[in-house]
Amino acid sequence: MAKLTFAAEAKVEIKKAASYYEGCKDGLGKAFLQELESAINSISESPTRWRTIKVNFRRCLLKKFPYGIIYKIDEDEIFVAAIMHLKRKPDYWHKRIK
Repeated sequence: MAKLTFAAEAKVEIKKAASYYEGCKDGLGKAFLQELESAINSISESPTRWRTIKVNFRRCLLKKFPYGIIYKIDEDEIFVAAIMHLKRKPDYWHKRIK
């Protein structure tokens, strides 16, 4: 399994989304985090499974929430650039490309 690293902004996006959903309904934030963790585990196990969307970055869509995980595969590392809400400014994360 490849090592996972997260952009600082992606970590903030996770916290904000979980907090938002928890504010909507008790337990919904936890459900979001569980689905996110499941998707991240799937990425770790088979990182080439999802399609490339921009300059070697790929997007894995969550099933129950309108979010995508934007990531890049390097030799022995998976870099998560964004946890992107699918209905908001789709290209905002491009500034995180190094």
